[in-house]
Amino acid sequence: MANNKMLIEERQRDLGKFMVGRLLPFRLKRQVGPFVFIDHMGPAQIGPGQYFDVDQHPHIGLSTLTYLLEGQIEHRDSTGAVQIISAGDVGFMSSGSGVSHTERSPARQRNGSLYGMHGYQVWVALPKEREEMAPRFDFVPHAALPHWEDDGLELTLVAGEGYGRTSPLPVYSPLFMVDVYARWAATLDIQGQLKGEIGIVVTQGQVTEAGERVMAGQMLISKTEDTCCLALEEGARLLLFGGQPLAEERFMYWNFVSSSQDRIEQAKADWRERRFPKVMGDDTYIPLPG
Repeated sequence: MANNKMLIEERQRDLGKFMVGRLLPFRLKRQVGPFVFIDHMGPAQIGPGQYFDVDQHPHIGLSTLTYLLEGQIEHRDSTGAVQIISAGDVGFMSSGSGVSHTERSPARQRNGSLYGMHGYQVWVALPKEREEMAPRFDFVPHAALPHWEDDGLELTLVAGEGYGRTSPLPVYSPLFMVDVYARWAATLDIQGQLKGEIGIVVTQGQVTEAGERVMAGQMLISKTEDTCCLALEEGARLLLFGGQPLAEERFMYWNFVSSSQDRIEQAKADWRERRFPKVMGDDTYIPLPG
């Protein structure tokens, strides 16, 4: 692998009853553009004794992006938002000055049957001038996202700008996230279509970049000017994400991201003393680690 590129393997993390594969942050690479965190959920079967339940927890200074390839999650947060996010939809919660939320299997799937679950939880650091913005939740259904085909490839612009298109999802810094599926073996051109750093996450199958194979469960990090094209095998699926890096360093502790270490400490104290806003009708509480 060239020294201007980095290949990262998923590391397994336990979220109670649910295992995830963590791709970012990585000890040698903390961010890709403004993206500071990406967890791969599943593929797994959801059902009795194995529902997806993440109790009430806080965030500051970032936007969480939920994107599913299969299944559903019910999002609730302290802004009052309640939304079932299905495969192909985008849920985008901007925490700003502070928000609490839960993520659960919806009631409609708690009926004794088994359901597939597969997707990604992504965090985007807010630019410094937006770190203390009022919290908000945005939702864009699958049908409202830009979709197009190119010589056997099916592409969806999930967030930001790329390939001459703009996603309707409100974002706060120059970034992109693209879902790519190969109906047959094909080549994807990147040069001039996306700008900044790029993370290439293979969700199924494999791709080849400059003679290097990238397999499902791996992520290749590069700069867009160093990656001109990707060769996808038939049935391969990728998520491309990245953009322009933020000017300032970001500190990260648990669910808190900030350009100020003091602000992280304040958030820790606020959650410990239960001063964060609450999700209406939900008394669950995940304690501060340690």
